[in-house]
Amino acid sequence: MNNAMLPRFFHKYPMFSRWVLGGACLGLAAGLVRAQQDFSKVEVKVSKVAGNVYMLEGSGGNIGVSVGDDGILIVDSEFAPLAPKIKAALHTLSAKPIRFVLNTHFHGDHTGGNSEFGREAVIVAHDNVHQRLLAGTDGKPTPREALPLISFNDTATVHLNGEDIRALHFPHGHTDGDSIIYFPKSNVAHMGDDFVTYGFPFVDGNGGGSIGGMITALEKALTQLPADVKIIPGHGPVSTPDDVRKFIAMMKDTRDLVAQARKAGKSAAEMKQAHLLAKYEADYNKGFIKAETWIEQLDQELAKQP
Repeated sequence: MNNAMLPRFFHKYPMFSRWVLGGACLGLAAGLVRAQQDFSKVEVKVSKVAGNVYMLEGSGGNIGVSVGDDGILIVDSEFAPLAPKIKAALHTLSAKPIRFVLNTHFHGDHTGGNSEFGREAVIVAHDNVHQRLLAGTDGKPTPREALPLISFNDTATVHLNGEDIRALHFPHGHTDGDSIIYFPKSNVAHMGDDFVTYGFPFVDGNGGGSIGGMITALEKALTQLPADVKIIPGHGPVSTPDDVRKFIAMMKDTRDLVAQARKAGKSAAEMKQAHLLAKYEADYNKGFIKAETWIEQLDQELAKQP
């Protein structure tokens, strides 16, 4: 998720906007929530990753694309208003039909386009993604065509374009329905929002996510992926396993720093006032989750542990 999509995201998830943008930022948050993104100004960028896998960047989560003789498979679908632009970008790669959509998790910046692509393609996602989309958001039901037609509990494989494209479920990371998608022949993995490059991550506790679960998911994923795999993050440029390791190390170290401060009797407010995570602020405060919010989330999760 990037700053350009904040208005749309906070409108979709108002409870999160109140949590992450409280206090002195409340006025700014209200302005952001009221604002509506002009999707007519969004450009969809196409870049080749490796093999027959490409990445589309627009507004929302990165879209992974497999193209070949069997047709097109996309990983995630961004926002519904962008569907025509996404389709136009896909048609520069192949005239074949879009046959499958794999969702990495349920958030609207990754599934909003399901309502458009689901009219022509089969949507596949983890069971929890299906359940959360079925329940709807903000009191609004999800259109039938936007729901996964196929859901799975642990792993799923789509045999397309000469690849055994695997969806691997990792529980309680960014959400409780996260899947990392691996293209073995092209040697590319789409990690959804379990790995992002915009700064400190957003872990959706209300959606079943946890910081500890995100760390575990990424560490386990790296043991199952080749050392030279190319990684599509949920948001940001194509990355490497070393980038993921650096991300994991940051999460572990910041968790330890907060745990030590808690042991010394420090409150989250005191940690923020002391700039406990100062050494990470230059590199990781560039996203919409700032060090202060990350401290709060770490503190809240640690408080629940024995």
